[in-house]
Amino acid sequence: MSQTTYIDAAAERVEAERAAADAKRAGMKSFLDRVADLSADSSPAGTSGVAGTGGLARRTETSGAGGCESVRTVFAETVHPKALAENVDASAEPDVSESASLTATIRRELTESIAVAVAPASNVPFSPGLKRGILTEARRRRAELDVLCRALDRESESLQAAADTVASVSSWIAAADETPLTELGFDALRRRHESLATHRDRCDDAVADRQSALASTTAVGADAGLRHRDLVGSIYEGLAVDFPVVVTLARLDDACRECQRSVRAHLVRRA
Repeated sequence: MSQTTYIDAAAERVEAERAAADAKRAGMKSFLDRVADLSADSSPAGTSGVAGTGGLARRTETSGAGGCESVRTVFAETVHPKALAENVDASAEPDVSESASLTATIRRELTESIAVAVAPASNVPFSPGLKRGILTEARRRRAELDVLCRALDRESESLQAAADTVASVSSWIAAADETPLTELGFDALRRRHESLATHRDRCDDAVADRQSALASTTAVGADAGLRHRDLVGSIYEGLAVDFPVVVTLARLDDACRECQRSVRAHLVRRA
């Protein structure tokens, strides 16, 4: 098994998550642009609905559901397929008649009140207040996706830094092993032992860098951020190990320690 196998698997997972987040972010941007272009019902009867992000949808007999149906259609064509792709391979074109799935996605990506307001049976008019509420929540969600993409980029950089250290140390060990210890003199053995100590220090430094990355938080502006430890706990679920970087570095340090032990044994015999 390659020394970087676990890190490689983690990097593949991060790449897939980044692509999914990018797709959803693009979908949310399209949703925002298209909803912004929709005309709201500004008649007196069209003032009910969701006035803000926390408002509750109210039923009305006013015919204004066309705008809400347009919102559902736009969501189905932009955000919904990207959200489904995170869990299943959605090969079919999105269909707004699949109301249960679509409503669940709207609830998850926006809010419960918006999902209720634009549901087919709600008859809530697409009022200016409802439009503002939808746009506000969509912007909030897009900001969250911006944070997620930044956090994934930071994770990718952290993985690459660790992989570079592992590759460098592993290459040195492989090259050193080409010369048997029995062919080395006392001074050469001592230098090899010192080099191994240096490489173990590099592993320790890499672990410290990794722990620092895990303890970090990614945020945009003053908004609450995304804890990096929570992110990796989520995206690495199901991998062979929970902490691929730390496990890989620990195993590499063990390999260096075993090499040092062998070198010391030869040094003792030569002394």
